[in-house]
Amino acid sequence: MALIVQKYGGSSVADAEKIKNVARRVAQHASGNQLVVVVSAMGKTTDGLLTLAHQVSPAPDPREMDMMLATGEQVTIALLAMALHALGLKARSFTGPQVGMRTDTAHTKARITRINAERVQQALDAGEIAVVAGFQGLSEQDEITTLGRGGSDLTAVALAAALKADVCEIYTDVEGVFTADPNIVPDARKLPRITYDEMLEMASLGAKVLQSRSVEFAKKYGVPVHVRSTFKPDPGTLVTKEEHDMEEVLVTGVTHDRSQAKVSILRVPDRPGIAAQVFGAIAEKNIVVDMIVQNISRDGYTDMSFTLPRGDHTRAVAVLEDVARTVRAQGIVHDQRVAKVSIVGVGMRSHSGVAARMFATLAREGINIQMISTSEIAVSCVIEDKYAELAVRALHEAFELGREREAAV
Repeated sequence: MALIVQKYGGSSVADAEKIKNVARRVAQHASGNQLVVVVSAMGKTTDGLLTLAHQVSPAPDPREMDMMLATGEQVTIALLAMALHALGLKARSFTGPQVGMRTDTAHTKARITRINAERVQQALDAGEIAVVAGFQGLSEQDEITTLGRGGSDLTAVALAAALKADVCEIYTDVEGVFTADPNIVPDARKLPRITYDEMLEMASLGAKVLQSRSVEFAKKYGVPVHVRSTFKPDPGTLVTKEEHDMEEVLVTGVTHDRSQAKVSILRVPDRPGIAAQVFGAIAEKNIVVDMIVQNISRDGYTDMSFTLPRGDHTRAVAVLEDVARTVRAQGIVHDQRVAKVSIVGVGMRSHSGVAARMFATLAREGINIQMISTSEIAVSCVIEDKYAELAVRALHEAFELGREREAAV
């Protein structure tokens, strides 16, 4: 008997008919298996709640936001449990707090600290399908928290790790992980297999298929993750540990992120402790900074530039204006019209010239690079937002990602 954790996203449970369709799919796996089903809020429910909150207040309190946002998943779990009952199956719904999902106190972007999955295990032992609300938990102060965008992925992977599940299946409205966004690149290929590291890079660099924190969790605890389509029976993409033949592929995929903003602090005094002061102030507001570039010091001053999520741009600018005055910097400039384009592949570890080919490709298209960041298996460039789709198509073609390769399989 296998223990399977399945997760269905908002588009998969967008209305009553789709919820019944999910129930039928769950029923197909119920015979001979133990099932935990994690679901998101229906369709655009979370977006609707966010809009409603901002109609009431220009700056909603994060605690109250979590209290409101957590209601979306509660509706879905109850409806899915009802649909499973209608098919003659035993099912029980649980909220995040009810399954022992404990988090820190960072409202709207909480991190999981521990899980007590005993109640879910009891339901499984009783022959029930456990239907769990994704995206939510309970802080050590017994406050409702949410896990940020894509948090249901994290809930599913975390439960799979806690229960030592055989596999975690992520059902979504796409067929798997592709070499690029197929809405932008028509010849993008579905990858049958991808490493944890590659998926982690792609998720953190803009690929919307999986939340990056869920991939990090899966890698840490060795949870096999299968990304599949809710609407098609075809196999999807298996996210798994690295194997030797995967290194033969130079670049696995191209990602882009158009939700970026860039902030620069001009003529900052170049002395010890300034960087800590600047980024410490940002960290206190729970704002995640991505790429950081510091210019060469001249006349005892330097410039610092970094990127961050566009949604945090306004708060970051307010904080940094105070910091700039404190450290006697010249001032700050900021730009929300930027995007990040990246290439990812474990093959970069053993091949040279990858970055050069990327830069040459962008140059041929007349695209200026504003910032560059590299890791062992990824190269990222910040460019003007309006060129993002052109850059993705050009890079996908330059690295021949539309061509089938045996090495990728």
